[in-house]
Amino acid sequence: MAASDHVRIEIDGPVLIVTLDRPKANAIDAPTSRALYDAFAMLHSDDSLRVAVLTAAGDRFFSAGWDLKAAHAGESADADHGPGGFAGITELFGLTKPIIAAVNGSAYGGGVEMMLAADLVVASEAATFSFPEARIGVLPDAGGVLRLPALLPRPLATELLLTGRTFTAAEAHRWGLVNRVVPADRVLETATELARQVCESAPLSVAATLEIIEATQGLRDQDAFEVMRYKLPTVAQVPASEDAQEGARAFVEKRAPQWQGC
Repeated sequence: MAASDHVRIEIDGPVLIVTLDRPKANAIDAPTSRALYDAFAMLHSDDSLRVAVLTAAGDRFFSAGWDLKAAHAGESADADHGPGGFAGITELFGLTKPIIAAVNGSAYGGGVEMMLAADLVVASEAATFSFPEARIGVLPDAGGVLRLPALLPRPLATELLLTGRTFTAAEAHRWGLVNRVVPADRVLETATELARQVCESAPLSVAATLEIIEATQGLRDQDAFEVMRYKLPTVAQVPASEDAQEGARAFVEKRAPQWQGC
């Protein structure tokens, strides 16, 4: 199926595979951002879908980020990229199903911001990354300048953002930006395997975990506990849910649980 000319979608059981296909470098303009958002909206609205895998066509580029040719042709930096922001994902808040980035090639600028907005990341061992924005007079304001310092020591994040230097998949893995680094021909396979592992967990528990992570990042422990205990609707459903009872039954009966998502 095609969400647009440049975004393909495939449903593999509970896994939604979203493929960015915009030759030559999978750069992203505003219409492509909106098409990507439409794909992720499908993940949100379809109860049979549990996880999305975001990847790209080819094996050279995951994404070169913002389409500078579109910018040169008149697309402004504040163009309407849709409800999910740039690439349909960088401002997609409140989604309680995980997105796994399968980074099958190099990522630059907005391409790295797409990766950072995902919940889990599998990268090709040949992939490289950089934030070149400062070198061309713009900002990585689709999340790079916010998320990178939250994930890395401040001096390292600042160096990467100010110099635009290229870093490798091995470095990204060592710094904790990437979950797995695998050969190029195993990126999508590994990401899909990881998605299926997530699907073995209770849907409500997964949703509540993502809700907690999003709502408490940066809070003091005391404040985070307050938010988690009393202010998150999905979290409140978990203890008395059918899935909580089913998980205990399945453990005692030594069988795989049959989740209902409630």
